[in-house]
Amino acid sequence: MAQRGETRHRRGLRGLLGEVVLDTRPLRYPAYRRLWTSSIISAVGAQFSAVAVPKQLFDITGSSAYVGLAGVFGLVPLLIFGLWGGAIADAVDRRKLLLISNGGLAATAVLLWLVAASGIASVWLVLILFAVQQTFFAINSPTRGAAVARLVPAHLLPSAQALRSTVFQLGSILGPLLAGMLLPLLGLPVLYLVDAIALVVALLVVLRLPAIPPNEAAPKKAGLRSVIDGFRYLGVHTVLLASFLLDIIAMVFGMPRALFPEMAEHTFGDPHGGGVALGWLYAAIPLGAFCFGVLSGWLHRITRHGAGVVVAVAAWGVAIIGFGWADSLWLAVLFLAIGGGADLVSMVYRSSILQAAATDEMRGRIQGVFTVVVAGGPRLADILHGLGGAWLGTGGAVMLGGALVVLATGLAAVCLPAFWRYRAPTGDHV
Repeated sequence: MAQRGETRHRRGLRGLLGEVVLDTRPLRYPAYRRLWTSSIISAVGAQFSAVAVPKQLFDITGSSAYVGLAGVFGLVPLLIFGLWGGAIADAVDRRKLLLISNGGLAATAVLLWLVAASGIASVWLVLILFAVQQTFFAINSPTRGAAVARLVPAHLLPSAQALRSTVFQLGSILGPLLAGMLLPLLGLPVLYLVDAIALVVALLVVLRLPAIPPNEAAPKKAGLRSVIDGFRYLGVHTVLLASFLLDIIAMVFGMPRALFPEMAEHTFGDPHGGGVALGWLYAAIPLGAFCFGVLSGWLHRITRHGAGVVVAVAAWGVAIIGFGWADSLWLAVLFLAIGGGADLVSMVYRSSILQAAATDEMRGRIQGVFTVVVAGGPRLADILHGLGGAWLGTGGAVMLGGALVVLATGLAAVCLPAFWRYRAPTGDHV
């Protein structure tokens, strides 16, 4: 009897863990598992270049203005090729496009390594190579996103997106930490070399994916008309448009990262030039998202994806208000981590809506818009929060931004009731 009771207890515990811990069922599908594995490798490796490029520019020039210029060189190709890359992903075999874009990313990482290792102190060469790298990324990202719905059943899309988002957050945490450890030991060129090796390994994994050809309704060419058709499609599909609108609301009003350096020094007592507080502020959001992602096994059971996005974005706004109010570092980190968890929930459901509500022949172009929105929103937030911090003080600007997120989210939910009522479709495949 005691043994039977212990067995039932273990089964009950496994069942409870299955309800809470990250749902790994999508990994049972070999093609998705390969795509996910390549994403892990690419996500961690990409952070090495993300640390190396600004460090190299500052070492060459001694000026933060040139470091900021890298943002422009990265954003412009992302805006252009994010949209065009999505159109290409609808018109060609997505596996082939992943191979080409992954190969381009690896090649630019090798070139950046050669420039750094040879001691060529050319700012413009580094910026141009960085822009080329971001061009390949802008094509690769929507292609990866558009491929997911072809590799797993529809009912597992939220779980697949949670796995994908958690991997990205893990890369955002581990990548900079590992880069920071290797930089003083092995030097800056090694960061590019590690990124290049990681991308080559990811390329070999992608090589084992099955063909993902366009369907019969897909466009034959990826020209300007194809991109315009994507925007027209988005304009008449309220659910998709609302998902992008809510992400813009969350990021533009509620992403206060531009104020982190000032708050770290003036609010949380960092020495001039940076310290522990600054590192924790930057790490808190991805850390919270990762921890929440590990405990996201229950997300696939909620079918009201529209309501899930609205509640998650509102929770993000409340967490940002709390961050602006906090006067101790650990309380501030806690609020940012809660915000990171809410952002992950929003990301999972928005991505699932995109995969399920868009037809396959449009999925790449809509994923391209998604890439542009996700990348562009925080950059607009940097401008607004920088100005707001100068006028209102950092705490006031952050709390006002969080309040605007909550108010605008509520208004959007009222004005777009179809999105609030949106449920995940039933069926096995999209």
